[in-house]
Amino acid sequence: MHGSASSGWLLVALCAATGAYCLLRMRSSVEEQRRAAGGEALMGFGMAAMAVPAAVFTPPAWVWPAYAAVFGAAGLRALWAARSGRHHLHHLVGAAAMVYMAVVMAGSPAHAHGHGASGTPLLTGVLLLYFAGYVLLTGVRLIPVVTVAGGGPGAPSVPAPGGGAGAGGRAGAGWGDRPELARACRLSMAIGMLAMLLPL
Repeated sequence: MHGSASSGWLLVALCAATGAYCLLRMRSSVEEQRRAAGGEALMGFGMAAMAVPAAVFTPPAWVWPAYAAVFGAAGLRALWAARSGRHHLHHLVGAAAMVYMAVVMAGSPAHAHGHGASGTPLLTGVLLLYFAGYVLLTGVRLIPVVTVAGGGPGAPSVPAPGGGAGAGGRAGAGWGDRPELARACRLSMAIGMLAMLLPL
């Protein structure tokens, strides 16, 4: 990928840590959670590998078509899974963004990207808008909801039971099954996707 080496390594660390957490989430007792976590682990590790600074390692030419094939298959799987839940559409957009970046990397001379006189390509702009909106919406959803104890005026505020809006209030859920952690994982990957799309 392009950009400074330090920011590239930070992006690698963020995406690899997110992918590792998603692997841990695959031990969940909830089948849907395991399936989603598997796709997110693939995305996290794929983004980490793609973000390695080009000054450190320039991948051979065959890597980019392989990326496009792997994430194209992941996108088709997400499209099929979207029949049972809307949240799979986000996985579809993420996979499409990875295919797009792989195609751009394969088509660029020496994998160095410049905007040139044409500015930001339309598809890059659409993906940037989508992921920026996703980051903002998910960030808002992670803010804990505060309820008023006792319900009367002047009563002290206390956090809602279960940790807020996204927690679902499941007292017996393990840390790998907590929806707010899964949401934070997706937020991290969306931030990483923004950072990777900006230089295109």
